[in-house]
Amino acid sequence: MAFVIVLAALCFLMYVAYRGHSVILFAPVAALGAVLLTDPSLVAPMFTGLFMDKMVGFLKLYFPVFLLGAVFGKLIEVSGFSKSIVAATIRLLGRERAMLSIVAVCALLTYGGVSLFVVVFAVYPFAAELFRQSDIPKRLIPGTIALGAFTFTMDALPGTPQIQNIIPTAFFGTDTWAAPWLGLIGGVFILIVGLLYLNWRRRVALRAGEGYGENLINEPAPFAGGRLAHPAVAILPLLLVGIANKAFSVWLPQVYGAQHRFDPAVIGDAAPVVQEVSKIAAIWAVEGALLIGIAAVVVCAWKPVTASFAEGSKAAIGGALLAAMNTASEYGFGAVIAALPGFLVVANALAAIPNPLVNEAVTVTALAGITGSASGGMSIALAAMADSFIANANAAGIPMEVLHRVAAMASGGMDTLPHNGAVITLLAVTGLTHRQAYKDVFAITLIKTMAVFVVIGVFYATGVV
Repeated sequence: MAFVIVLAALCFLMYVAYRGHSVILFAPVAALGAVLLTDPSLVAPMFTGLFMDKMVGFLKLYFPVFLLGAVFGKLIEVSGFSKSIVAATIRLLGRERAMLSIVAVCALLTYGGVSLFVVVFAVYPFAAELFRQSDIPKRLIPGTIALGAFTFTMDALPGTPQIQNIIPTAFFGTDTWAAPWLGLIGGVFILIVGLLYLNWRRRVALRAGEGYGENLINEPAPFAGGRLAHPAVAILPLLLVGIANKAFSVWLPQVYGAQHRFDPAVIGDAAPVVQEVSKIAAIWAVEGALLIGIAAVVVCAWKPVTASFAEGSKAAIGGALLAAMNTASEYGFGAVIAALPGFLVVANALAAIPNPLVNEAVTVTALAGITGSASGGMSIALAAMADSFIANANAAGIPMEVLHRVAAMASGGMDTLPHNGAVITLLAVTGLTHRQAYKDVFAITLIKTMAVFVVIGVFYATGVV
């Protein structure tokens, strides 16, 4: 019965998200409904002590990233830089390779360490303009961005600085370059199959006479300036974000050390504020990089930016608030579900799978799907079962590097179900609904999940790491 309650809450939230209802409203309804059916006395304590605590904690850490990312994306749009880069891309690759162009930009940013949420805000203006000029249906933009940002550069390619590739290092004693050949094989598989799928969807739309679409919402504003900037100038802010993010990631821990403390008041006897720098340095780095990117856009396109800044920044802030609240509400939902007895039933059932790598892959991707979070599901799975995974792997002669890569890739498999915060953010930013665009995101999800088992098969067939 406990498992049925957890499953019902998950299905309910996926259903309302797919139907276009706000998860800000229904994530707590689904979570607390599950608590009510499990133990009615815990409804109020779970709401304030767990749901709201995790939700507010997420906002405390990540809202500035959402806000700065939204402003950066809006300035890229109103400055005309998106039009300039799109025009150059069409000249270089041709209109028929529009999807490849967007995937490449997303991959460059995410592999450079830019947050997935920031990539959505930054790339959407380019994607909308490029798809419009190429007359590709706008509903294919979310699937294209998902392929470039949520898949192979998130956790498959060796060395990627995304959190999904960092979490396993603490459990398996590995580094981010673990199992490089398996990661490359998995990444190439996802890229090729994903592009084949998206281009097939484009050809189907073309044969049906479907174009970009009409009466759409959240469309980038037309560039109101004069001559477009040179493409090298237009792409400079994006490059600066990636370079500055990397530089700050190295520099900030050296400056502040492992821990930093300060006294919050000159008068009185307030307790000192202590911060674990290792846990927040990456967030500081992204925020600093985005500020540099914003400054670069302002300097390079002063006139068009200042002419549209007031209205553009209002729209960006509204979008950032919605995206952050959606994701934070999902985060709270996952925390509540993970605290219920039914979740333990799921974890114990998954532990019974005999093959060590298949066991790890299915466990991690299932928990990521239930919680709606790649990093959250993997953290829960490894915290509870890493010792078991390691013991089984040692008995079977499987290197820890393979465990790392399988866990990382599996976390980015079924995490992108309809209630996932990144998916909801992606659809909100692009102005599309689940009904319009989720089918292609789900197809990319299936391809990504399949890649994990391809990598496992390659390891067992060849022994390559």
